[in-house]
Amino acid sequence: MSVRAHTYVQLSVAGALLSLAVAAPPASAGQGHAVPLRVATYNIHAGTGSDGVFDLDRQAAALRALDADVIGLQEVDVHWGARSGNLDVAGELARRLGMRVSFAPIYSLDPVEAGGPRREYGVAVLSRFPIRSETNHEITRLSTQDQNPVPAPAPGFGEVTLKVRGVPVQVFVTHLDYRADPAVRVAQVADTRRIMARERAALPGARQVLLGDFNAEPSAPELGPLWKELDDAGTGTGPTYPAAAPVKRIDYVAVGDGVRVEGAGVPAEASASDHRPVVADVSLVRKGPGRD
Repeated sequence: MSVRAHTYVQLSVAGALLSLAVAAPPASAGQGHAVPLRVATYNIHAGTGSDGVFDLDRQAAALRALDADVIGLQEVDVHWGARSGNLDVAGELARRLGMRVSFAPIYSLDPVEAGGPRREYGVAVLSRFPIRSETNHEITRLSTQDQNPVPAPAPGFGEVTLKVRGVPVQVFVTHLDYRADPAVRVAQVADTRRIMARERAALPGARQVLLGDFNAEPSAPELGPLWKELDDAGTGTGPTYPAAAPVKRIDYVAVGDGVRVEGAGVPAEASASDHRPVVADVSLVRKGPGRD
């Protein structure tokens, strides 16, 4: 077991801050060697903590403590309204952490006042690496903005392409339907698999990571098809929701072929959001002789 993986075991047991984790030594740049990457997912509840208080300073500190290279965010406001101070929450967090940002709105509504910015809500990716490309894919959704919604394609499944020490990586971030009836999630999982397969074929050799709030536990039947192509990095970690006293694991880091999980954990962050984050250390296996 690596030093970092061992650290995560300790964190899972003791609930200590992940910022105390021991950094893994840099990987060799040679062909066939693994490239380390720390990834995380966090439903940030539009900047509002489990106490109902909007506090971006607190949330930025929680994100900084993850020390992640790439972070997928859900429930992100961009000039959405008073609950988040009409701020561009995605941009503000990126600025405070010194990271690049890609925002993929689920909803993009007209401003309340003419000439103002559009009111947007969705998902985002924060990255320490330059973002080579970004796409906002459509998946099936049941809108929360319509009085009588019907399932229909809508945006908000974000993708960015990065290059991490020469290895192309496609990072996807999602927020699946929250309703008890799993029907929409079933459709969303099918859409997700189709889109990821298409993107994988378009960039042979790319590694894939899926980050998100799936609103279902690992054994949920609707998530079963995802595990045909992806590995759940958080297997064996603790629950993530609700943050103050979590009882369900509904937030995920999932990885595809060529991505090896070294360790994962759920930080004992109970106040910055109504979810807890998930963070994982992975290794990107370089393409070499006999590899894909």
